[in-house]
Amino acid sequence: MEGFFKQVDKIKPVYDATYKVMLFICKILLIADILITSMSVAGRYISFIPDPAWSEEVVLTLMAYMAVLSAALAIRRGAHIRMTALDVYIPKKVVKALDILNDLCVLALAIVMIVVGWNYAKTIGSKGTYVSMPFLSRFWLYFPIPVAGVAMLVFELESLYNHIKSIVLKEENK
Repeated sequence: MEGFFKQVDKIKPVYDATYKVMLFICKILLIADILITSMSVAGRYISFIPDPAWSEEVVLTLMAYMAVLSAALAIRRGAHIRMTALDVYIPKKVVKALDILNDLCVLALAIVMIVVGWNYAKTIGSKGTYVSMPFLSRFWLYFPIPVAGVAMLVFELESLYNHIKSIVLKEENK
């Protein structure tokens, strides 16, 4: 069984690459958010700096991307808020089982985000446009949900695999 895990561990660079791409996208979005907001605020008080009408809607859209993508990144790092105060009082096997149950629930959420988010982006999003940019579909406002769902799916599969691997390898070593 250990050989199986060594084979599967070879795809870890895919998880690492996905994480790095998502983190890079979040950084670029944050930089764009800061620049657009700074230009908009400065444009209100400094006459030669433009204050574009589209700035508020674009900033809110970028923030939506950052919120859901950073939540997906937190899955990989195990940085989400979790109830661990009682873990010391619960048997380790129960804690592992609860971790796996948690992984399965978040995996289900990721699938819902992909399916429903894509349907919303395609249907509701494609019917509307941004008020200040009538040429741009609201699809882009709903699109971060399925994108984050895909990232969550990838990171949850890795987390689930790691939990199962730790159980199986620990049992083999006994």
